[in-house]
Amino acid sequence: MTAQLEMEAVNRRILDRRAASRGLPPYRAALIPEVTEILADYFAREVPGATVSGVRRVGGGASKEQFFFTLHRGDAAEPYLLRMDPRLAITETDREREFVLLQAMVGTVPVPEAAWVDATGAHFPQPAAIMRVVKGVTKPSSASIKVTGLGTWLGDDLRAKLRDQFMDHLVAIHGYDWRAKPLPGFDVPDADAKQAARWSFNFWRELWRIDNGQTRPIIALAEQWLADHLPDCAELVVTHGDYRTGNYLFEEDTGTVTALLDWELARIGDFHEDLSWVLMQVFGTIENGTFRASDLFEREEFITTYEQRSGRKVNRETLHFYDVFAAWKCYIIVAANGMAAARSQHNHQDVLLTFLAATAPMFADDLVRLLRQGDQA
Repeated sequence: MTAQLEMEAVNRRILDRRAASRGLPPYRAALIPEVTEILADYFAREVPGATVSGVRRVGGGASKEQFFFTLHRGDAAEPYLLRMDPRLAITETDREREFVLLQAMVGTVPVPEAAWVDATGAHFPQPAAIMRVVKGVTKPSSASIKVTGLGTWLGDDLRAKLRDQFMDHLVAIHGYDWRAKPLPGFDVPDADAKQAARWSFNFWRELWRIDNGQTRPIIALAEQWLADHLPDCAELVVTHGDYRTGNYLFEEDTGTVTALLDWELARIGDFHEDLSWVLMQVFGTIENGTFRASDLFEREEFITTYEQRSGRKVNRETLHFYDVFAAWKCYIIVAANGMAAARSQHNHQDVLLTFLAATAPMFADDLVRLLRQGDQA
C-alpha cells in the first residue's frame, strides 16, 4: 500500500468488501417471513426459550435494512431494532465498530442499548446489529414529508429545548477519553499531524474510484485542493461522523433528547470534521435570510458556543478545509456511492438513492462557493 492510500484498517476492509461485491448478482430485500425465521433461529441459540413476534420493516434507511420486532422472554415483551447491511449501501460502514462505540458511550451521552451483533453475517444474510428500541421522534409531527434531517424545521419551542442538549452532547462525545478507555478496532492517526485528515481523505477518494463517479471539473478541482491543504490536527477526539438534526431522538412534548443515532461513521479524528458536518447547509434551515445549522444555531453562534462549552479553539482555516471536505464527501455519497448501489441493484432503496443523486449539483454549487471563499481569504 502506498503512503497516499494509507487509511484506517477497518476502512481498507470496507473498500475491499465493496469492490468485491460489485460483480455479484442483484440483491433482494429480505421479506418479513424470512426475517422472522432468521430472528427465531438466532434467538433459539442466543436466548433459549425466547420467541419473536411483530416483525415489521422500518421506513426510510438508505444505508441499512431495518426491522422492528418484539422479543418475548418469560413475561417480558421487549421492543428491538434489527439493522442489517444491504449488499451495497450509500455509506459503507462496519457493524461491529458501531456496536463497540454504542457500548462505550453509555453514561456519556444517551444512546440505544447495543444488544447483539453479527459482524460478519455469519447468521444473518448480511452483517447486522440488534439494538433496544428507544422512544422518541426524529422530527416534529408537523414537519413536512422529506428525507429525515434534510432541512427539518423544529420551530421556536423545540429549538429552545433542544439546542443546549445538542451542543452539550457533541462536547461530551469529543471529550470521551479514548486513551483511558480504548475503543477496540479504532486505529489512532497519530503518526504525524496530518494523518487524521489524510486517512479520511484517502478513504473517500478511494470510494469515488471504486464506484466510478461521473466527475465534473469542480469535483476534480476540489479533490486536488483538499490534497494540497490537508490540515494539522491539534487534538484527536472521538468524532460522531454524522451529527445533525435527524440523527437523534427526542420526546416531542418535553424536547428531551432520548438517544443519539447513526454512529457508523464515527472515528478518532479532528473535532473540526464534526463541526463542519453540523454546519452543512443541506442539514439546516434558512428563515428570513438567516441560516441555522440543524435549525438550532446560526453559524457563528454555533462556533462560539462550542468554543465556550468545550474549551477548544476553533481554527477557522481547518474548519474551512472540513467545510470543503463535507461538500465533496456528500457529492461522492450521492453521485457515486448511492448510484453505484442503485445501478447494480445491490440496495433495497434504489428509488431513494436515485432520487438523492439529483442533489449532486447542490453540493457542486457548495464547492464553488466554498473554494471561492478560500481564494478570497
